[in-house]
Amino acid sequence: MKKRLTDQQEFEIMKMVLDKFLWLGFIVMAYGMYQMFNSTIAVGLTWLAAGAVLLILFVVMIVKEYEVIR
Repeated sequence: MKKRLTDQQEFEIMKMVLDKFLWLGFIVMAYGMYQMFNSTIAVGLTWLAAGAVLLILFVVMIVKEYEVIR
């Protein structure tokens, strides 16, 4: 028989995973800024947009998964 997690335990695990997702989005956007300074602005903006889309995707996934209906 499998042990079930409480809502609090599930939320704590979600916070640990969310931290990694936020770092990934930040790194992609920071690389975009680096590309803007060293390459062309268009390439940098593409990387920045990709990082923003990544962060928005993670937010949508988290809200969908952990939405509490009362």
